[in-house]
Amino acid sequence: MSIIEEAAGGERRLRSATLPQALTPAGGTGLNLVDIDISDGRIAAIAPAGTLPERPGAALHDCDGGLVFPAFIDLHTHLDKGHIWPRKPNPDGSFMSALNAVMADREASWSAADVERRMDFALRCAYAHGTAAIRTHIDSAPPQHEISWPVLGAMRERWAGRIELQGVALLGPDHLLDPGLLERVASTARAAGGRLGGAISVFDRAREAIAAAVEAAGRHGLDLDLHIDESEETASRSLAILAETVIETGFSGKVVAGHCCSLAVHDETFARETIERVAEAGIAIVSLPMCNLYLQDRHGENGPRTPRWRGVTLVNELRAAGVAVSLASDNTRDPFYAYGDLDGLEVLREAARIAHLDHPADEAFSWARAVTSTPSEVGEFSWRGEIAVGAPADCILFRARSWTELMARPQSDRIVLRAGRPIDRTLPDYRELDNLMGAPQP
Repeated sequence: MSIIEEAAGGERRLRSATLPQALTPAGGTGLNLVDIDISDGRIAAIAPAGTLPERPGAALHDCDGGLVFPAFIDLHTHLDKGHIWPRKPNPDGSFMSALNAVMADREASWSAADVERRMDFALRCAYAHGTAAIRTHIDSAPPQHEISWPVLGAMRERWAGRIELQGVALLGPDHLLDPGLLERVASTARAAGGRLGGAISVFDRAREAIAAAVEAAGRHGLDLDLHIDESEETASRSLAILAETVIETGFSGKVVAGHCCSLAVHDETFARETIERVAEAGIAIVSLPMCNLYLQDRHGENGPRTPRWRGVTLVNELRAAGVAVSLASDNTRDPFYAYGDLDGLEVLREAARIAHLDHPADEAFSWARAVTSTPSEVGEFSWRGEIAVGAPADCILFRARSWTELMARPQSDRIVLRAGRPIDRTLPDYRELDNLMGAPQP
């Protein structure tokens, strides 16, 4: 796709763009062929193709039926872990090996300079793919919270106007049961405008840990964003406990539960009852399909073994129950996930295949809201993630004209507009990080 020509004042018209109704404030399931006028960095008009009056002096770009999307929002990432794979790979691909590898790398290498360079690299990748907002979890067990949170603050300032950044203080379940440590970290998150997080799966004191997180978040006026049930064990029932705790305490902040993998291995009755409680509690769910597919049901102790399930939570059932469901990248080139590039389209494409989001066919595009407007609402980002008159002209133009064309290819030739102007989509070279990594690993 050719780069859009510039015009004085940034005035332009996108002609014959295919706009999914699902990506507009009105919603819906159809595809509309439209013309879009852009003025002063915002969408000035949207109308059926060929019906807008002539606009002399505006740059014209013929989309030729190509799809237009709003810029992406990535609700669950780990920018502080990103791109450490070359120096600390996962030896067997398992969850516990990932946990141990990251812990060792953090203790050995996570200086402010190291975290800053890797974060900035990751943000340049996300920006080039068309992302406008990101929430990142920050490993916050002391003393790392005193290193990484100031770096995140610096990144927020550096990237202001390009990517809106949010932070979540990530703690292990044992940390949540340490009142002094939890108080320090919650205070750090509050001072930085962040959220309180934690990771709770199979843990014999899960109810206590969840109660501690909810109490601390309420006392500090923080929203909660927890890693929940990232496990294939039916003993992992933290999502149900979280829903019960939120309802019983009347917690008034926003609550996001990420992963929730084990919900898919429980019996139908338990799963249905848990989903009902999640909906009642107003908990939003963020599924991380690529990372969950990579880690869950990986048992290679006796040689290569094919996984028996896909690792993802019950996204279709949750959404059908009225739960807000987002899709996100999670980890990027670190021991928890060896691949990824913070590309919202890749997340949507892989989720469609992994979780069967493509049927009913006329509703498939509604899942694109899971990487745009749904995480905007859940995360309360300023970018609304919709194509609408008056909204910033932060959008992505694809050559693909339909769902199947969009899903079939990576759309590497997409055009990303920010404030109506095309950005440079050149991705950073991995070689930039070589001096942080030592000898590259396979």
